[in-house]
Amino acid sequence: MKRSRDARGDLTDDRWLRLESVLPPLAAMGRKPRDRWQVFDGIWWRARTGSPWRDIPQRYGPWETAYSVFRRWQIDGTWARILEKLQVKADAAGHIEWEVSVDSTVCRAHQHAAGARKRGLIVQAGRPRTAWRPSRTYSSREIREYLRRRQLPHTIPEKRDQAGHRLRRGSAGGRPPGFDREKYKARHKVECRIGLLKQARGVATRYDKLAVRYEATSNSL
Repeated sequence: MKRSRDARGDLTDDRWLRLESVLPPLAAMGRKPRDRWQVFDGIWWRARTGSPWRDIPQRYGPWETAYSVFRRWQIDGTWARILEKLQVKADAAGHIEWEVSVDSTVCRAHQHAAGARKRGLIVQAGRPRTAWRPSRTYSSREIREYLRRRQLPHTIPEKRDQAGHRLRRGSAGGRPPGFDREKYKARHKVECRIGLLKQARGVATRYDKLAVRYEATSNSL
C-alpha cells in the first residue's frame, strides 16, 4: 500500500514497510482495527509536538485510538519488543556496532507531569518545572573498579579535580587510568542520538505523568 504523506514527519512508504514487518499480528476475530499507519503517524505527531493527546489532528483518526494503542503496547511490552526486532534486523544487515558509549542529558519535567500516584512500578514525575540532573561520575574510581571486576574494557577521561585528588594521595592514589582518545571520539554517536531524540518535544520536555509512558515514548521513536 502506498499513500502520500499528510504532514512533515509522517512515515514514508519505505519506513512503514520496515516497521510493519515487525508489528504484532492483527487479531483474526473481532472489530476491524483502524489503519495502523494512520494511528502510528498520530502517535508520533504527538511525540514530536509534545501536544496533549486530545489535540492530535483529525487526519490521524480519533485521538482515543492513538492513545489506546500507545498505552496498551506500553503495558504489555510491545514497544520494547518492536525496538528489539528492529535492532536484530539492523544487526543482521551490519548497521550496528556493539560498542557501548555512555553520555547523559537533562530533560525538564513540565508541570503537567506532576501528580502521578506511587503504585508498583509507577512513579511520580517529581517536582514540576525542575530539571533532572544525573550524577556525572563516569570517571569515578568506583565505576572503574566495577568495570574491571567484570573484565569490561573501557576508556573514560579523568576529570581534573579527580586527577588532583589522586596525586595528593601519593602512592595511595594509584596509577592514572588509561585513556584512549581515539576510542573516546565514538561517544559523539551517543550525543547525536540524544540530539535526534530531543528533536521530539515530547521527549525534550516530559509531559507524561508516568515514567513508564515517557519511556515508551522514547522507545516508539
